[in-house]
Amino acid sequence: MFKLLSSIKKDVRILLRDKVGLLLMFLMPILLAVVITAIQNSTFELVNDNKIPLIVLNRDTGEAGKQFLASINDAGIFKVMQSLEVDKKPDFAAMMKANDALVAILIPEDFTIRIKGKAKVVAAKALKSVGLEGDSLSMEVQVDPLTMMYHPVMQESFRQSVHGALKSAVSLVESKQILNSLYLKLNDEPMPVALENEILHNTTAINQVPVSRDGSRNVPNATQHNIPAWTIFAMFFVVISLGSSVVREKLNGSFLRLKTLPSAYFISLISKQITYLIVTLIQALVIFAIGVWIFPLIHLPALNLPNDLFATFVVLLICGWCAVSFAICIGVFAKTQEQANGIGAVSIVLLAAIGGLLVPSFAMPDSFSYIIRLSPLHWCLEAFYGLFLEGGNLKDIMMNLLPLLAITILFQLITIWGLRKKNLI
Repeated sequence: MFKLLSSIKKDVRILLRDKVGLLLMFLMPILLAVVITAIQNSTFELVNDNKIPLIVLNRDTGEAGKQFLASINDAGIFKVMQSLEVDKKPDFAAMMKANDALVAILIPEDFTIRIKGKAKVVAAKALKSVGLEGDSLSMEVQVDPLTMMYHPVMQESFRQSVHGALKSAVSLVESKQILNSLYLKLNDEPMPVALENEILHNTTAINQVPVSRDGSRNVPNATQHNIPAWTIFAMFFVVISLGSSVVREKLNGSFLRLKTLPSAYFISLISKQITYLIVTLIQALVIFAIGVWIFPLIHLPALNLPNDLFATFVVLLICGWCAVSFAICIGVFAKTQEQANGIGAVSIVLLAAIGGLLVPSFAMPDSFSYIIRLSPLHWCLEAFYGLFLEGGNLKDIMMNLLPLLAITILFQLITIWGLRKKNLI
């Protein structure tokens, strides 16, 4: 025990001298967690809370154009700005830039006429199909498509959401006209407004409930996603300091001197793992504390810790051990500190990318379904998500921890094999 404690003391002193490594292990993940959470939270607010600026150039003077505008306003996601441009070919680019708008739409002059004509044709066909006499309208009425201009910065998924909202507004206008045409043909009088509203707006509501194992109904936010992800990233970035430390000991002959002492090198190996495992736990503690207490002060959602704190500690312990094992493995096979730093940093970024930290796993192509499982960061993230987002316990995430333990043991075996091959143990 004395030898182990002395070795740990030595590793702590070496760690404290590595100012750059400490900076990378603590400051960088903290900055990433704060900055990326702030950016994603702003994106969520843009989609959920703020309204999308929309310029409408309405050249239709009939009721269909007014109904379309009312439907857009009722959607609740647009900040509608009506333009009074009279030119036949308006400069939408200039209008959108001047009003800082993302979307613009042009309603043609004959919109109401064509919508009503189409409604009469549909109503006549409906009456004829049930054996009732309708107007003999043999000519199909084509409604010219509305023109939607959008800023190129809009992502496709966001643009499709806007397009869907506008299309729903158009469908509502068409449905109103068709219902009114049918009612007028059957009753020789316009449809009452109350009946129209009851038919068109009496839709079944859809409740949105996040899946949770413990029955909680907390809506996940940007903090719940990002704090676990960047905690894992911080843990694995100990490869910069630990990998370099292992390489230094190889180059300055420390391994050979240790072989002459009445102590096994495994004690030094265990010492490094314990020292840096404690470092990874401190990293997690610092980042979690920032999420809980600092984020609300800078107007970001606070981190909600899982109910099962013991399971959280177990996940942190296994993730930290895997990160330390990976770092030592890199250090054993790297020939120089530059190799250890370069290979270590690049490999962590790659493992984070395929593991779902940088790009969500569900957004990756099907060909990546097996490659994802090779990344230890994927299993770390899934275990954390099981606790932070799904409200699970240790039993629920065990199938994520077992592959992570297997990968960790594999790193340990490769490290021992490398040390034996280099005659260092």
